Amino acid sequence: MTVESEIPARLEGKFKAMAICWILGLGSLVPWNSMVTIGDYYTNLFTKYHPMRAFTLVSQPFGIVTMAILAYNESKIDTRKRNLAGFIFFFTITLSLLLLDLGTSGKGGIGPFLGICAIVACCGVAIALVEGGMVGDLSFMCPEFIQSYVAGQAAAGALTSGFRLLTKAIFEKSHDGLRKGVMLFLSICTFFEFLCIFLYAYVFPKLPIVKYFRSKAASEGSKTVLADLAAGGIQTKHDQIQIVEDATKHRRLSTKQLFFRNIDYALGLFLIYVLTLFIFPGFLYENTGEHKLGSWYALVLIATFHVWDLLSRYIPLADCMKFESRKWLLIVILSRFLLIPAFYFTAKYGDQGWMIMLTSFLGLTNGYLTVCVFTSAPKGYKGPEQNALGNILVLCLLVGIFVGVSLDWLWLIGPKLHGRRGTEFHNLML
Repeated sequence: MTVESEIPARLEGKFKAMAICWILGLGSLVPWNSMVTIGDYYTNLFTKYHPMRAFTLVSQPFGIVTMAILAYNESKIDTRKRNLAGFIFFFTITLSLLLLDLGTSGKGGIGPFLGICAIVACCGVAIALVEGGMVGDLSFMCPEFIQSYVAGQAAAGALTSGFRLLTKAIFEKSHDGLRKGVMLFLSICTFFEFLCIFLYAYVFPKLPIVKYFRSKAASEGSKTVLADLAAGGIQTKHDQIQIVEDATKHRRLSTKQLFFRNIDYALGLFLIYVLTLFIFPGFLYENTGEHKLGSWYALVLIATFHVWDLLSRYIPLADCMKFESRKWLLIVILSRFLLIPAFYFTAKYGDQGWMIMLTSFLGLTNGYLTVCVFTSAPKGYKGPEQNALGNILVLCLLVGIFVGVSLDWLWLIGPKLHGRRGTEFHNLML
């Protein structure tokens, strides 16, 4: 079949495609959220190394460098191979975490810690492969597809938190119960990643509505979708695509032009994740003190964030609840930084109820604003430009995560400096 003859009269398979996008979004963050959710296990195992802060800091440089290279060369990269490589990477990562723990019999120490750090670095690369590839691919399709994808990403956190609470409850009183719960949890995650590989490789490209949008992108000069079209049964004529690409090459905005035309969206995503990762997960695990919930407290906070992050990503589906003004969207994003003193004083003087409420608001604003940016930015651009813009936005998101995680260490450094100065002042007075 040729591209022109394959366009369907009715765009069938929309809801099935939305469901698959949701599952693929879930799969793109299950490995990372697995490590965040079993943070209580790693915190007990590697007490001296602050694992939740260290893992995030290790993964992000690899993700940013990979994403920068991919964003620069996005028009030359086969999206199908990129996304499949990423999902296979994710499958390998969750399996490796399971095998490493089995091989070391759940023992701590610098060796296992460095092994997990290496796996975490690979996770950063995989996130760059899949998230940039999927967002770029879905940017020239229905807005509902990208909304479903980012909602699935939030669901990864909510579901992994739910599974973690369940496995902790099941194994809490048994011998070595914490480790048994983690093993069961990682086994489920590994199976789920295999499911994502199957869905993306064999089901998603064959849906009529997906074939239509990819055909349209190819007709506008995009070469990144050719392998996906072939997987869907559409044989494109390479010479025709090359002619279209050459004709549109000079009309397409460059990556630099796209960035500066959408700098408010790029800055917005950067700031959203700087603030979120400044607080989540490191501060919630290590700086919220002891409360009535005991060892469940950090897990409840993490689960609360993920649930509200998930629910809020469906709010923009109602047009009346979505920010249309680019100026007000950026103002709201900047206003979130007021949460920093709010969390600080709540941790110091408040009880667990106030902390749970603040964590809920952090998740609510994170999910809602993320969807607003991702669904608004690609409007008004053609297929190749939408793909490029999607990659730019993901790069800004990853840089924001890295900066947020780096600044998160100030929660640890600040009290130490304050304590040292207090001691020096006390000695001076004596």
